[in-house]
Amino acid sequence: MTSFYLIAAALVLVALVVLLTPLLRHAVTTAPNLRATNLQILREQRAELDAELAAGSLTAEQHATACSELERRVLEEVAAADLPATPHGTGKASAVVLALAIPLLAGGMYATLGQPMAVDPLLSQPPSQATAADVEVLVERLAQRMKKQPDDPAGWALLGRTYAMLERFEPARDAYQRALALEPKNASLLADYADALAMTQGRKLAGEPERRVLEALEIDPQHLKALALAGSAAMERGDAKAAVTYWTRARDVAPPDSPFAEGVTASLREARAAAGLPAEAAPAPVATAPQAAPAAGPPGQPPAASGAKLTVQVTLAPDLAARVRPDDTLFVFARAAEGPRMPLAISRRRADELPLTVTLDDSMAMQPQLKLSAFDRVVVGARISRSGNAIPQSGDLEGQTAPIAPGGSTAIQIERQRP
Repeated sequence: MTSFYLIAAALVLVALVVLLTPLLRHAVTTAPNLRATNLQILREQRAELDAELAAGSLTAEQHATACSELERRVLEEVAAADLPATPHGTGKASAVVLALAIPLLAGGMYATLGQPMAVDPLLSQPPSQATAADVEVLVERLAQRMKKQPDDPAGWALLGRTYAMLERFEPARDAYQRALALEPKNASLLADYADALAMTQGRKLAGEPERRVLEALEIDPQHLKALALAGSAAMERGDAKAAVTYWTRARDVAPPDSPFAEGVTASLREARAAAGLPAEAAPAPVATAPQAAPAAGPPGQPPAASGAKLTVQVTLAPDLAARVRPDDTLFVFARAAEGPRMPLAISRRRADELPLTVTLDDSMAMQPQLKLSAFDRVVVGARISRSGNAIPQSGDLEGQTAPIAPGGSTAIQIERQRP
């Protein structure tokens, strides 16, 4: 950064030298030369008058009058020469204007057309090298910029998302509120504001957060985050059927096999069970999902794999214990090692129950054709969610096993934080 500014300053200095040298040189030499020339002409005119008087061409009275006039002109010329002459004043003024204007103009053009952030030591370094202190500096810069540009809704939204990422939910709520004041019909801002507001009131969506979510859905009925939050708000007030409606719409809109679809499907299964609704009908077989044939058992008996059970012992890494709150939600699930990302079985518990042992089996299948017993190899995962939502989010704590057989027992440790 220092080298860049030194080179830029040197180029500006060269430009000033080239432009100002002729102006200053002209200003210095013009005025003295003009005075000397005028006085020489006046001396020559006095000599001519004296010669004419001697030759008798002029009378003494005429000579005296002419000399008086000439003396008056000499005084006027000397006085005029002592003042800044027009070329001198113009050159000096132009030099001063250029000396000030060129650096200012160069800096202004670079700020407008260039990339000043490219030479910022914080912004030019790789993101992997940024420290927590660097992030705090950037957030403070953004906050200061928003004080100077309070009419920028995109800037307020960015500040709100940044605060939310840092789990500073009160300033995130305030930033989203400022953005909403400028764009009150923005569904994404309404959903983000409702989420941040809920976090500041004990993760409860009741009241204004839910009203804001419903307002967002009036604007955009297919807004994924608003649908997910609406389902959570419905479950919070005990209306499981409404949660099923919202989460079904969210699942239908979400990209297939996405983490969002995976999470909302798990929440939907719980909501259907709470509402006393039957499990959803099985979808058409997925060609890319390899399914293993059930192992053969004794004659007249169902296949042994049909009752597959997997006992999972879940623990939490000691260095993550301080990041877990007692009412955080713990999800323990199994999914196919190769095939659909949808969980084959899932159990929802409280984080304060750790360490604990969970049993996953075919009765927990979210769809009849997607059971533990239908796959040869599965991956078991455990995730602690601060939002209480089955949808994976940044900041969740998680861990998973290597592919294993869908039976017997296994152990898993929650040991990392989701980026």
